[in-house]
Amino acid sequence: MGDEKERYTVDDALMSLGFGRFQALVLAYSGMGWVSEAMEMMLLSFVGPAVHAEWKLSSHEESLITSVVFVGMLIGAYSWGVVSDNYGRRTGFLFTALVTSGAGFLSAFSPNYLCLIVLRFIVGVGLGGGHVLSSWFLEFIPAPNRGTWMIVFSSFWTIGTILEASLAWAIMPISNWRWLLAVSSLPSFLLLIFYGVAPESPRYLCMRGRTQDAVHVLETMARMNSSLLPPGILTSAKRTEVDDILNSSEAMHLITLEKHESITDEDKILKITGISALCQLLSPKLIRSTLLLWIVFFGNAFGYYGIVLLTSKLSDENRSCRKNEMYSNHLQDTNFYMDVFITSFAEIPGLLVSAALVDRVGRKISMWAMLFISCAFLVPLLFHQKEAITTTLLFGARTCVTGSFDIIYIFAPETYPTSVRSTGLGIASSVGRLGGVVSPLVAVNLIESCHQMEAILLFEFILFLAGLAVTFFPFETMGHDLTDSVSSSN
Repeated sequence: MGDEKERYTVDDALMSLGFGRFQALVLAYSGMGWVSEAMEMMLLSFVGPAVHAEWKLSSHEESLITSVVFVGMLIGAYSWGVVSDNYGRRTGFLFTALVTSGAGFLSAFSPNYLCLIVLRFIVGVGLGGGHVLSSWFLEFIPAPNRGTWMIVFSSFWTIGTILEASLAWAIMPISNWRWLLAVSSLPSFLLLIFYGVAPESPRYLCMRGRTQDAVHVLETMARMNSSLLPPGILTSAKRTEVDDILNSSEAMHLITLEKHESITDEDKILKITGISALCQLLSPKLIRSTLLLWIVFFGNAFGYYGIVLLTSKLSDENRSCRKNEMYSNHLQDTNFYMDVFITSFAEIPGLLVSAALVDRVGRKISMWAMLFISCAFLVPLLFHQKEAITTTLLFGARTCVTGSFDIIYIFAPETYPTSVRSTGLGIASSVGRLGGVVSPLVAVNLIESCHQMEAILLFEFILFLAGLAVTFFPFETMGHDLTDSVSSSN
């Protein structure tokens, strides 16, 4: 029994090593992936109107350019989540970077509308794996600082949106959308260049029984952070639950830490099919959290991308319903790019507010408060406002929705155990992509059809429903250690 004191978990190691140079490099790498995804999503606000004008598209065809990306993301989010949980986080984000960078660059050379749609769909499939980087970075952070550092990670999304808005403002008035697509694909290539030095998650390695590999990563972390690992042998927290089930002789046999013995039946099932992972997510311990997370992800995505698109649609020309003049004037008017650029900065106060609240008042309170406040900002837009007032209100709404979006990407992976964390986040993200699919249809078609009030009411309802769902989450994750298996979850 005294030997028990000479064992430590990944959480113990992370607490001992702290957040240092090693995690800073992990943050930089994963953050570049977040910048890439943000740029690819933000450019949809600019490419749609430009392609509409060049190829004489209908409003439905224009909105499809955005929606098809979200359809691809829906498929990719689930697929890459399963790959990540089965074969490792590194494998997951390697293939997402390959798909995103390749299809993103090739889409700049699309000869026609159909080719563009197909390539943007493939880009969406790649972008759907962005959550893998989020789970990967999360698993390197000590529990007390997890919320704050995940907000810092989320700031890379804001950097990406501002960078894309800046590029569009610089490129579009003097060139065309093809150059914007080509330049926007470059950050994904950086992930491939530095892939060789990206480490695997030690928590994932330990959960899969690859204890020696996990120790190697932790030792590297200790050297780079100028810290020391706890004394003893690394073990998985999963073994505590197994010890409760097995008799003492079986438990002592398991604790040998041999690789083939440390893989549980749950792990073996997960390697066979992702369906079992879905069953785990809908098990009695997780079903409530899973269903509520789906509602919140849908609401956040619907609201966030809708507000981004509303920025480009709620102009004096739209409110006058002069659709024939909109695109020719819109594309020549640098005020359009300036408005998008300004509202992109709304994400900075959103980050600051969420960073201030997430490790102080908790994830749940922060999320529902910001979702309800975003509803309040949208109320005046039920009626036509001057452009400056519209921009200000959208700025406030985007600030709050951004903050909520940032926190749900912290809360969701904290809710799920390591064995299904990436899959759970991937499926929740997929449901959110459904919101992204529907949102352009509302923001583009309803506004252009002079149904501004109906569009805003729908946004209000969805955001309010998401805020209400947050209040029903069964537990708060602030300050809690991450769990490794479903049976050890709250």
